[in-house]
Amino acid sequence: MVENSDYILELLTEYGMVTPEQVDEGWQKVADSDGRFDIIEALQELKYVERDELMAMLAQQYGLETLDLTGYEIPDEIIQTMTPEIVRQYNAIPVMLHDDILTVAMSDPTAMDALDGLRYVLNRDVEAVISPQDQIQKVIDRFYGTLTDSVNTLLNGMETGSLEQVEDADSGNEASGDDAPIIRLVYLLITEAYKMKASDIHLEPLERRFRVRYRIDGVLREMESPPKYLQSNIISRIKIMSRMDLSEKRIPQDGRIQVMVQGVSIDLRVSDIPTTHGESIVMRILDKSSIQLDIPQLGFYTDDQEKIDKIIGLPDGIFLVTGPTGSGKTTSLYAFLNTINTPNRKIITVEDPVEYQLAGINQVQVNPAVQMTFANALRAMLRQAPNIIMVGEIRDLETAEIAINASLTGHLVFSTLHTNDAPSAVTRLIDMGVKPFLVASSVRAIMAQRLVRRVCKKCAQPYTPTADEIRLLGLDEDFIKNSTFMKGRGCSACGHTGYKGRMGIYEIFILQEEIQNLIYGKAASNVIRDAARKSGMRTLREDGLRKAAAGTTTLAEVLATTIGDAN
Repeated sequence: MVENSDYILELLTEYGMVTPEQVDEGWQKVADSDGRFDIIEALQELKYVERDELMAMLAQQYGLETLDLTGYEIPDEIIQTMTPEIVRQYNAIPVMLHDDILTVAMSDPTAMDALDGLRYVLNRDVEAVISPQDQIQKVIDRFYGTLTDSVNTLLNGMETGSLEQVEDADSGNEASGDDAPIIRLVYLLITEAYKMKASDIHLEPLERRFRVRYRIDGVLREMESPPKYLQSNIISRIKIMSRMDLSEKRIPQDGRIQVMVQGVSIDLRVSDIPTTHGESIVMRILDKSSIQLDIPQLGFYTDDQEKIDKIIGLPDGIFLVTGPTGSGKTTSLYAFLNTINTPNRKIITVEDPVEYQLAGINQVQVNPAVQMTFANALRAMLRQAPNIIMVGEIRDLETAEIAINASLTGHLVFSTLHTNDAPSAVTRLIDMGVKPFLVASSVRAIMAQRLVRRVCKKCAQPYTPTADEIRLLGLDEDFIKNSTFMKGRGCSACGHTGYKGRMGIYEIFILQEEIQNLIYGKAASNVIRDAARKSGMRTLREDGLRKAAAGTTTLAEVLATTIGDAN
């Protein structure tokens, strides 16, 4: 995907290469692709933009030449001017060397920082030509091998001297150059995780091995792991990159890493914790380009989207999003804020941590070390005269009361809570110490959510529910007859799992007058839930079932995700 697709779309429109109707159709395909396409790729897939015409237009705009790599022979001495790691990091290949100026082929001329980065790491003059991405990838696979091959080569080629060099780095001195094997190995682990669209990298020291796992679409997948004897070197390298204290191995530490992968700058949030057999590290990949900031892409059907549009259009009140860690609450809130982020509104958020930076929105980082707590930040935010406030999480009574007071004085407040379903958020606030009448008068709506894996579109095929699925989910014959159940058989595109990408299932609870009266009367959570269902609230399982019936996810996913949802 190109780094600046919006700018390229603007050029295509300006040159008259696409019509507004074609652009609208392209955005619809983006929404349907679950992040597989960006807008430029969608227009190419729809045959509205030809690859050669696009390349010619970009070449003209940036004053660059185009190069067709089909049948183009690159001499070995040119190939050797760039290492596999640099090639993959900047998604560029060397094609020509003349007068000590290296010419590289790139697919994205808008990524000028990648070209500057190449000049820096190679310490020489670098010029660019434009070539199609698929041709570049074929050259990478042919001359530089697959990423797994590179990892194995690094492991097989490591010598004692190399490890000693990295150990010197662990004691405070950076290893000399990017050729140090451990440095290259850590970078390859991060690159492979990014290419596989993993959300987390888990490095876990066990008794006899050092396990590496990637979390892909919410499921941990074990990868080929480095030898146990490299454990301390790899952990030390990551601690150096994330600016942790190398000498401290007794207490947990947190840090951040910024790295360039395939010409894209990504952040990693790093957590280190001591365990029985060494330090365990989890790196969460924060890729701004991957976050979905449009409500339709989150998995809302039309009726639920209409409810959301009404809620986020309110002038005041509190809108809570609930669910366990990793259920997509932050992504949903960002999408809501992005939708209502207009020049006539001032939006301020307080988060811990600020994971993604949103254009046009003031974001505040919590820092307890200097007394910048949620409550203190929220008090200060109110003096900034915002229209809309987002509190990353309501964790205590003080924060809850300030948020409620803000909502009662004309502010629209978004926040999250950790509860299993939407109605339970009411009793959670009351248990914190918030008076029932304040909850009833300030909270406008609560949304619970979970993430389920999408069926891979490339290998999806119809299937019949099993007897256990029918029994456990309580499916009737009419529902089965009117449904189109799909299941992925497994292919290379989805890693042979049958799933690719995730979508949300939702439980939207709007506090109507009857519900408010129950809250005034301190009704139990199950009573409030029954009343919410009678008023039209669809449960998580019911929303999941209608998405399984449409073939976008499977009954097994719905069952596993909503195992505690009582129908």
